Amino acid sequence: MIFFIVMSINLLGDGVRDALDPRLKSGALTRPQPATKIDPTFNAAKEESNPDAVLSVNALETQFRIAKRVYRAVNQVSFDIAPGECLGLIGESGSGKSVTALSVMGLVASPPGVISGGDIRFKGDSLIGASYETLRKLRGNDVAYIFQDPLATLHPLFRVGEQMMEAILVHEKVPPADAHARAVSLLEAVHIPNAPERMNAFPHELSGGMRQRVAIAMALVNNPSLIIADEPTTALDVTVQGQILALLDELRRTRNVSVLFITHDFGVVAQLCDRVAVMYAGKIVETGKTAEVLDAPAHPYTKKLIACVPELGRGKGDLEAIPGLPPVVDKLPPGCAFAARCSKAKAACETGDVACHQHAGRMVLCHFPEEKRV
Repeated sequence: MIFFIVMSINLLGDGVRDALDPRLKSGALTRPQPATKIDPTFNAAKEESNPDAVLSVNALETQFRIAKRVYRAVNQVSFDIAPGECLGLIGESGSGKSVTALSVMGLVASPPGVISGGDIRFKGDSLIGASYETLRKLRGNDVAYIFQDPLATLHPLFRVGEQMMEAILVHEKVPPADAHARAVSLLEAVHIPNAPERMNAFPHELSGGMRQRVAIAMALVNNPSLIIADEPTTALDVTVQGQILALLDELRRTRNVSVLFITHDFGVVAQLCDRVAVMYAGKIVETGKTAEVLDAPAHPYTKKLIACVPELGRGKGDLEAIPGLPPVVDKLPPGCAFAARCSKAKAACETGDVACHQHAGRMVLCHFPEEKRV
């Protein structure tokens, strides 16, 4: 009787959940497809991609469709990354940085995610509509990801060495002894002491900095051409963060690896990136060489972001803050999405599209860009 009562209560609870849980109705708990779905009414990019770039993203559009609401998480995003170059993608939380990075290899969960327009080319080959087998060969091989929380990325029930060797053996037919030796050499390359002993450690036995070094080593096991690093230093203390950034920069220069580095910290961008692209509400509002953008930001949003970074030795003073909140991407206002928070906004900013134009040698999405300093 106790068994039947318990089972009846469980089944009743499951039935109530199935009937009332809004996530089930929206499809948010549905098992995602192995690759992001391509919209049947796909809008192809009008301009040609850069054939010399390792990664070329052209007018990319990625949306989340939940019931009748359409969230335009990535809206007409374009950028190129040259061989051995580091591009910093920066912006507030929710600006579309991570969705852009996940769209490259079709890792946005479908449902509810869908790529609705644009083009993504890796070494000249389009990835839009590519088969799962093609994407699977590239994932972790030619294109590697480093995520923010290595404890969530690494499997807690497998040893570090087993996971690194699996990443090698999935893509290459090599003897396990060779895979083990390569994994040990990579742990040594990312400056992990006692690398052979660390191969037998579980993720929870390592510190946060060590786990992130392991994640970087796993990203390098198959000598990728492109590394996508999604805020890999956010959860680390300042000292370890500096070590990880120096390590990434060293590996990029010695191995000629291209890097897409996602962050919300201009200090990190200044230390690591050759160029920077600033995102807001799903759009890139400014791109340019890092030193030029930091010295003379052209878009008001970029200027505000830089002003929010505290400076040592500046003395007493108020810390800048951007008023208001970013718009919800399923209800984007007409005109410039930043107009409601911009001190330079005029009537023209609130109607029509804002055209991209060159300003001081950089792309700026603004009617009234900041003047270059003399």
